[in-house]
Amino acid sequence: MKNRQYIVIAAVIGLNLGAAAIAQTPDSPPAAPISYAQIRNLHPPVTAGDVTDRPYRVLGEVRASVRKATVFSRAPSQAHVYGELWERAERLHADAVIHASYGDSHITALSWGARSATGQAIKFLTDAEIAAQPQPAPAP
Repeated sequence: MKNRQYIVIAAVIGLNLGAAAIAQTPDSPPAAPISYAQIRNLHPPVTAGDVTDRPYRVLGEVRASVRKATVFSRAPSQAHVYGELWERAERLHADAVIHASYGDSHITALSWGARSATGQAIKFLTDAEIAAQPQPAPAP
């Protein structure tokens, strides 16, 4: 009987330690605008901000979820989460992912911790597409 009590107490302590490890706050990047040249030099080309100096077409929203292997594993990093977002955006033939965001790690039914992320997959317009766009009329 006492052995069962010790096992239950050990399990409760273990679960509390695991929950404390999961409740880490992410190191959120600033959502400042980024230039076309800067995002082209990122690997993967994923940013929390927007690209303001080059027109683009939104291909769609991409979502990813990165899981921890065990309760003792570290929470998925920003680089890992952004890498997963980029893999999904590549399938859409995207040039970059903008407005990327991710949340805190949380326990799911299938893992000891998962971090979900979303972003917008975009394709930059070519010079010919930019030239073909109608120009705004000059203000009177």
